[in-house]
Amino acid sequence: MTSIDPPLAMLAEVTHRCPLQCPYCSNPLQLLTASQEMDTETWKSIFSQAAEMGVLQIHFSGGEPTVRQDLEKLVAHCEGLDLYCNLITSGVLLNKDRLIRLAAAGLQHVQLSFQAAQADNADRISAYPNSLEKKIEIGRLVGEIGLPLTVNAVMHRQNLDDLEALIDLSVELGAQRLEVAHVQYYGWGLRNRAALIPTRAQLDRSTNIVEAARERLKGRLVIDYVVPDYYARRPKSCMGGWARQFVNVTPNGKVLPCHAAEDLPGLTFDSLRDRTLADIWQKSAALNHFRGIDWMPEPCQSCDRRELDWGGCRCQAFALTGDAAVTDPVCELSPHHDQVKQIAKKESGESPPEFLYRRIGGAN
Repeated sequence: MTSIDPPLAMLAEVTHRCPLQCPYCSNPLQLLTASQEMDTETWKSIFSQAAEMGVLQIHFSGGEPTVRQDLEKLVAHCEGLDLYCNLITSGVLLNKDRLIRLAAAGLQHVQLSFQAAQADNADRISAYPNSLEKKIEIGRLVGEIGLPLTVNAVMHRQNLDDLEALIDLSVELGAQRLEVAHVQYYGWGLRNRAALIPTRAQLDRSTNIVEAARERLKGRLVIDYVVPDYYARRPKSCMGGWARQFVNVTPNGKVLPCHAAEDLPGLTFDSLRDRTLADIWQKSAALNHFRGIDWMPEPCQSCDRRELDWGGCRCQAFALTGDAAVTDPVCELSPHHDQVKQIAKKESGESPPEFLYRRIGGAN
């Protein structure tokens, strides 16, 4: 078997527990409980395996990773392995003392999420009281203790009016980077798509706002911009291609190519409780299933972009067609592309339904 290059980065989902209940959460609909999470020593072993393989970055995620009281120990272990440590957090459980401890342990970067720039809307989206005030406090503290800050603003039809204010807030907090990321429709986001998908006019306005801000803030703030796939002409390179650049580890030790892959039928994802990370990365049938280009159907197989977008997103193909092996329907060359356009037009033109909040049992 041809050797596979190691992943650049690991998304370590150390927990699914979270005090927020965002209706677009990237976690699966079936959330894992605390009793199903791997313990400190098991996670340390996984990070050691990652470093030995050649992984360079660990992104601590969840759920909310700061619910774990051993997070400082995990960060310190990664720092000792010379792994770059990034914390992806809602911020609401943090305080200055904990941030200082995490920085002392070796944390090198914080990515802080915002739901809106208006307090009442932020609380409504997250189902968490006083969330915006707490996040602003933590954003300032991150800068005070000298850690780089990225603001993550997940945008959708119910908060796009806040985009300019979120850009201004990112500058005020001294963030180096802002991710303006329209919701992608998997898991909880798919369940809430009709409540979240923007109109074409909203999308065009947000694009204009981002382009103007990029020019105005050049040299001060880097702005990444991810549009909703349903309005795209070509698919994005999801995770840099299936099991090519990134590896996702779930709270109970399953190794995935992305956070949503467990929804795909017919694939069995291996556990780090049973096999080593290197063995799974190289030999897992599930990770090899859509790796590279041999699996691709037409029109992907003969497309000159096949090694740029890698056929798009398998989870999205399944969500929209029931077949994970077809061309991502957001591609204009897909026979299913008109279906995507019609969904976007229909659902964004209707009154948004109530949110189905992210919580255990909330998807039923």
